This record gives sequence, C-alpha cells and structure tokens, in this order.
Amino acid sequence: MKPTVVDHIGIAVKSIDEALAFWQDSLGIRCTGVEDVAEQKVKTAFLPVGATEVELLEPTSEESPVAKFIEKRGEGIHHLAIRVENLEAALAEMKAKGIRLIDETPRYGAGGAKIAFVHPKSTGGVLLELSERSEE
Repeated sequence: MKPTVVDHIGIAVKSIDEALAFWQDSLGIRCTGVEDVAEQKVKTAFLPVGATEVELLEPTSEESPVAKFIEKRGEGIHHLAIRVENLEAALAEMKAKGIRLIDETPRYGAGGAKIAFVHPKSTGGVLLELSERSEE
C-alpha cells in the first residue's frame, strides 16, 4: 500500500449552511462545492486547505451513519481519509494482515472517489477512510 496524502478530514455537522458560515466567513476557506451522496445518506461540502480538504458531512436521513454519530457523540471530527494509489490492493493488503475492514470492496464517495472504511477497532479508535481519486 502506498499512502500519498491526507485526503481530507470529515466533520459531522447538523447543518452545512451553518458550518460554512464559520469555515468561510471566519477562516476564509472557500467551499468548492456541495454534493448529495445518496448511497451514504449525506450531503457533503469540501473546503480545500493546501493539498488536504475539510469535508463537512450533513446527514440527509435519520438512518445515516453520520446522523447516528451526531446523536451519540455530537458534531465533530468523524473520520480521517488517507489517499492511496490503488484502493483494491490496499484493502487486500490490510485484509491479509488481519486488519478489520468495514468495506472489503470499494464504494462510491463524494467527488467521484472510490472509498472504503477501516474499522476503528483496528486503528486505535479512529474511523479511517481510504480514498482513491482519478488524477484531475
């Protein structure tokens, strides 16, 4: 596996509009777009900071994992995403090492990325997302 960059930090919020007021107005970090990710039951907004992005995650359903996260823990950091060159190979390597995966095969994520999550029980309590993006 070859990690290339911290892709983004996911932050669970009740309202993207309210959260953007802080990130854009207070910090001057501009949102590059808002996207509904129906499969994940979330609306996302990305705010680039250098080579990394802040991803705001607003649940679109009470059944969303993000809604359940907010209900249990409140708003805040939800996950850390690391970009890898080959997601399928990274997942196979982790599985071979006995690392507990939430996703054994990639799924669709925001911005056209292929993503998969690693279980927090294998990462010291951090929900880790592996992300593969096509070169733009």
